[in-house]
Amino acid sequence: MSGFERDFSTPVAALEALDRVRRMEVSEAKFVRHRRRSRLRGEAVYSGSGKDRRDPAAVSSVLDSLNSERGWSSSIDIGKVLGRWPQLVGAQVAMHCTPVDFSPPLLIIAADSTTWATQLRVLKPTILKKLEAGLGSQTITEIEIRGPAGRSFKRGRRSVAGRGPRDTFG
Repeated sequence: MSGFERDFSTPVAALEALDRVRRMEVSEAKFVRHRRRSRLRGEAVYSGSGKDRRDPAAVSSVLDSLNSERGWSSSIDIGKVLGRWPQLVGAQVAMHCTPVDFSPPLLIIAADSTTWATQLRVLKPTILKKLEAGLGSQTITEIEIRGPAGRSFKRGRRSVAGRGPRDTFG
């Protein structure tokens, strides 16, 4: 082989490659036009290997977006707290107190007795940590603890007619 033939072999290969690329562009353009026509006709259109809006999505991401769109996230948090109350705070504490009201981030707990109400006030930081660990987020940041309602002396042997307790400080 002479050097003269080698000089022409390289440009010919490059021209052939360029010609192949041009033919591919023309065939892709035909495919795009065909794809547009097939949508108009109602035929099925298949996507490529890239991501597409029609690709299947994870159930968790779909449910998370649905919860946030509908405003159900606070209801789900309430259900998590109420349904798992004994596991979150412990069996002994759960026997003596119950969640009464939950409007995030405030949880209101009612205790059986004044003793348990005092004990829960002491344990408040520990309960907050347990709830955060159990729920996985800072859904609850405040806890209000209420004891049992005191006796009312509006009726009965110990009731007094008149203005009541305001009367004694005059």
